[in-house]
Amino acid sequence: MMNVEPILLDGHPFTAISVEIPKTTLLVVTNDIGYIMCGALDVDLLNEKLADREIVAGRAVGVRTIDQLLHAPLEKITIGSKAYGWTEGMTGKDALLQLCK
Repeated sequence: MMNVEPILLDGHPFTAISVEIPKTTLLVVTNDIGYIMCGALDVDLLNEKLADREIVAGRAVGVRTIDQLLHAPLEKITIGSKAYGWTEGMTGKDALLQLCK
């Protein structure tokens, strides 16, 4: 099953996506600039193979819901996200709100 719904973070619009697949659920919160995702995100691939795209993304591990994803610390971020002030350890919500400044 897949669920896509709009959410507001401090009044800013984002899209929350959850995809139930066998034995796990993929979680993403995104806008038109960047996104955060559960542990399935391959940050190394984005940084190494797709570096020219300057993708803005971060990964949180051990999360099972969108709410947990928003409040968990980002364990790894892309090089492109640093232009928005993202740092490893900041919460997903705080990182996403940096995209709205």
